[in-house]
Amino acid sequence: MSVSLHGDHQSGQSVAIDDPSKIGEARRSANAIARAIGLSETDAGRFAILASEAATNIAKHAGHGQIVLRSLGDGGAAGAEVVAIDHGPGIPDLDRALSDGYSTAGSSGTGLGAMSRLASAFDIYTSVGSGTVLVARLARPAPAGRVRHFEVGVVRVPKHGEAACGDDWGITVDEGGRAMVAVADGLGHGQSAADASRRAVDVAVDRSGDQPAMIVAQVHAALRSTRGAALAIAAIEMTGTSVRYSGLGNISASLVSPRETKSLVSYGGIAGHEARKIQEFAYDWPAGALLVMHSDGLSGRWDLTRYPGLATRDPSVVAGVLYRDYSRGRDDSLVLVIRVARMAA
Repeated sequence: MSVSLHGDHQSGQSVAIDDPSKIGEARRSANAIARAIGLSETDAGRFAILASEAATNIAKHAGHGQIVLRSLGDGGAAGAEVVAIDHGPGIPDLDRALSDGYSTAGSSGTGLGAMSRLASAFDIYTSVGSGTVLVARLARPAPAGRVRHFEVGVVRVPKHGEAACGDDWGITVDEGGRAMVAVADGLGHGQSAADASRRAVDVAVDRSGDQPAMIVAQVHAALRSTRGAALAIAAIEMTGTSVRYSGLGNISASLVSPRETKSLVSYGGIAGHEARKIQEFAYDWPAGALLVMHSDGLSGRWDLTRYPGLATRDPSVVAGVLYRDYSRGRDDSLVLVIRVARMAA
């Protein structure tokens, strides 16, 4: 038996905050997602407030930015998450900004402090002159006795002007704690690309007990009637000390540890159309390392050492910073960051 979590076109949305009127759109979108996944009226209201406060902060202090909303699910633990991303002036004194009553915009100043108390998980990374990324999560507790093996952060945004995102992702965790992670990028963009990437992820999730190279081969066969997709599969052992990886096409993957960043090997091709070589590689997973996987909507020139302390933050914050600073801006974008959980939850 395994539990799974994967991207859902009906329970994730991004809202560009480029005008104060978008604050209401962010609030309505958050409320719709919360209700769609069955959160109570009270929790739906709390999540809408989190999204509204995050959007308000962007509008007031940065002028423009992005709100990324998604539902959460992990075998009985469910909830919703908002990631707020801006390239504004940053926050010079974060501790003071998190205190009630602090404001630089003539407001009551309760935004960040209220968010941190209202959310079940909250994290923020800010740099003066570079901007701010925060995550606020409203999550139900996991069932008694369930161990939380992995922390996962995702930012997934469609190409500007498109409703559907052609990038998709999935993760399953079996009872032994082994995780299978899939990232797919449908060829092109729009609904046909989204259909191809969703098919790729669905097949990968269904075959999650197999080894990565076998999963890639099965997805390749299943996507022949679609426009095809780039694909990467990572299988993380329950000990969190090693990962097996197989990729086809231009999904990038790296293991980022305090000592080095190691790129994982993929072969050229497109699942469903061309796969001259499918091969699997094994890598050691250093203690404290992150696995970062992303589509080619992001440049591969990122370097986490440029951001002091970022690698220890919530994975969704890490994903948000990478999206903010390295998105190419002309394609769908997906960034997935995963680390081995530091404790049971």
